[in-house]
Amino acid sequence: MLKCRDVTELTTDFMEGALPPVRWLAMRWHLMLCPPCSAFVGQMRRTTALLGHLHLPVSPETEAAIANRLAAAKDQLP
Repeated sequence: MLKCRDVTELTTDFMEGALPPVRWLAMRWHLMLCPPCSAFVGQMRRTTALLGHLHLPVSPETEAAIANRLAAAKDQLP
């Protein structure tokens, strides 16, 4: 069974449909049993959808700050 940390690492591939079938099933199973991870993936889906509507350039500094915050948040998961 996947751990919460695994879910955060696989979320992008999961959302893009790039996981092998066995990993996809493991991810779906974990999301059914883990409300925090389900909420995380839901937030990622909403964020991706909202950002898809923006047409603003992102500076390298802003991109680095976002990446740092995501990495810090991942370290706080169980």
